[in-house]
Amino acid sequence: MLPSAADAVSDHSPTLDQLEREGDIAADYIEEFLDICDLDGDIDIDARNGRAYLSVNASDGANLRVLSKPETVTALQELTRLAVQNQTGSFSRLILDIGGSRDARQVELTTLVARAIERIEAGAAEAALPAMSSYERKLVHDIVSERGYVSESEGEGRDRHTVITAP
Repeated sequence: MLPSAADAVSDHSPTLDQLEREGDIAADYIEEFLDICDLDGDIDIDARNGRAYLSVNASDGANLRVLSKPETVTALQELTRLAVQNQTGSFSRLILDIGGSRDARQVELTTLVARAIERIEAGAAEAALPAMSSYERKLVHDIVSERGYVSESEGEGRDRHTVITAP
């Protein structure tokens, strides 16, 4: 039986060797996926902050942008995590970026937080953001903290979202 997401919350972080193995498995999976889709892309693997990061980039003329929509990246990331988990037997927290999609999402989240803070500054007691992945919520918490506000995640499963309040 494969480990659940709850099993991922453990006291130990993966070793660099484990993260590099995750990255290699993920790169093989994504490379095969790109071949099937007849898409060109260069794959970079990195390990930092207890996660394997996989970036897929291509020249401006390439058709990789069809995969760089946030929902598509999230879905492909989940499939890639499952492929890694299937081979390693361990839950993967791998992060996938396609064509700069993570940077673009960071900009969107920064704008979303700025609008929420504007609502608070206009008198709202709190501002709830839409449901998003744990990775995106982590980015939001960092942005909120940098702006001097407080945030916490609320809800369960796919409904989990961030609520921002004044300090």
